[in-house]
Amino acid sequence: MNKNKDGTMTVLEHLAELRLRLLISAGVLLVAAMISFAYIETIRSIITIPLEGLHLIYLSPPEAFMANLRLALVSGLVLSSPVILYQLSAFLFPGLTRGERFFYIFVLLGIAVLFFSGIVFAYLVVFPFTLRFFLQFAAADLEARFNVSEYISFILSFHLAFGLVFQLPLMTWTLGKVGLLSSGFLKKHRKIALLVMLILSSIITPPDIISQVVMVLPLALLYEIGIIMVLLSERKQKKLNLNDVAG
Repeated sequence: MNKNKDGTMTVLEHLAELRLRLLISAGVLLVAAMISFAYIETIRSIITIPLEGLHLIYLSPPEAFMANLRLALVSGLVLSSPVILYQLSAFLFPGLTRGERFFYIFVLLGIAVLFFSGIVFAYLVVFPFTLRFFLQFAAADLEARFNVSEYISFILSFHLAFGLVFQLPLMTWTLGKVGLLSSGFLKKHRKIALLVMLILSSIITPPDIISQVVMVLPLALLYEIGIIMVLLSERKQKKLNLNDVAG
């Protein structure tokens, strides 16, 4: 993009750059989704590992195709996310100071790491436990057979929920960093926070009590980790303030 003599860009130039970066992101997403669709059987075999041999079924002619299409789109979004995040960062960076850029990169990396950690934790620990709980109700006259579209919706929403709740420590640290939260406030309102966690888990998890209960446990742990992070940030800030006074 051409810049003015003072190095700035006009509003129209900013909009043109945003349009270009959105087109690039959409194009990469489309290509990634097409590649994912070509390998959809491999992707589906990965998400059905927790079923331990049970087969998925579909109940209407277009259902399997639409389920595969949705799974390919989600997989494409995961594959293309580094490019999309780069395009977003490249658009925002020129308007940020050096300190703001460092903070932005730290938060962005934190979001990515915590989101991935939440998904891995759900896939390896929580989801198999939840699935085994439901499968124990199968009997000789009650066979467990899962619809492909409903199973994909269930597993995606379940893992997305854990990816989101794992952002809690970073969110509390960020709010503490800008002075909107304190460790004392978080400690004082633990009971209220637990109530909010129960309500939140009932909203973002699939509609069953087991998923909601297993969501609250890591939420409570993440809340305590958030308190520790805010406390460490406060101590660091106090030390910097003392050094400034001494200087």
